[in-house]
Amino acid sequence: VQLQASGGGLVQAGGSLRLSCAVSGHIVTNSDIGWFRQAPGKEREFVAGIAWSGGRTYYADFVKGRFTTSRDNAKNTVDLQMSSLKRGDSAIYYCASDPSGYGGTRVYDYEYWGQGTQVTVSS
Repeated sequence: VQLQASGGGLVQAGGSLRLSCAVSGHIVTNSDIGWFRQAPGKEREFVAGIAWSGGRTYYADFVKGRFTTSRDNAKNTVDLQMSSLKRGDSAIYYCASDPSGYGGTRVYDYEYWGQGTQVTVSS
């Protein structure tokens, strides 16, 4: 399976941005797709996850109520809608796939990774 995140950019604090993760290749039906982010000098951290089959979503506490992840069946993408952005949300955002569908929040729960997309939030 191949994944490619896109949609990053520069946005003012309080603004919104929508990221997209294009999924191609053979993906196991019960896979999970996760969003992670990594800021300079910090460890990669979990942001949000969604079951590829649809329905189940889960979020890190620090994005609950601000970020929403969803699947676009027509485009074969998983999107991350980010609102009320803060400077602390600035990071490279990655999408990843976990074929086991465990619903984990750790980096090593995910087997396949795409290249990231940079999100910069200015004050």
